[in-house]
Amino acid sequence: MKYTVSIEIALPRRTVVQLLADPAHLPQWLRGLVLHEPLSGEHGRPGTTSRVVLQMGGRTMECTETVTRREPEDLRDLAQAGVARFDREIVTDGMWSAVGDRLTEAGPETTLWESESEYRFSSLPMKLVALLMPGSFRKQSRQHMTDFKAFAEHGTDVRDATD
Repeated sequence: MKYTVSIEIALPRRTVVQLLADPAHLPQWLRGLVLHEPLSGEHGRPGTTSRVVLQMGGRTMECTETVTRREPEDLRDLAQAGVARFDREIVTDGMWSAVGDRLTEAGPETTLWESESEYRFSSLPMKLVALLMPGSFRKQSRQHMTDFKAFAEHGTDVRDATD
């Protein structure tokens, strides 16, 4: 399964990239995040592998995330780069996912965030979820992006949400 979602954020690209790259901000916008700890490497750098634990509803999901690309590698070089990219692979029982995020200037004070996702399923339960509820994956991606936008633009913290 493959899909792309996008959102515009009313902030300059440099600000958006810096907020996305800072692991201290993850709990503020990544709904359900329990833990995100590097097992090897430095957060956000290509080759870094991290253990990620998410709480979704009454279910806990643990996965391994590997950063496969970050361009520019040194975020101080954003001025020369027309596009900032963050790519990663996520593996958990019965599922493999690749996510590629592209951040471009939509205007002097606006950033376009496009996120391309691909999922492959190897277990029967995950195949059934994908077959019966394919929109739930896109919906979750959209929710993460919307939560980040609210955090970046207004300081909204998902941990304060009542829903």
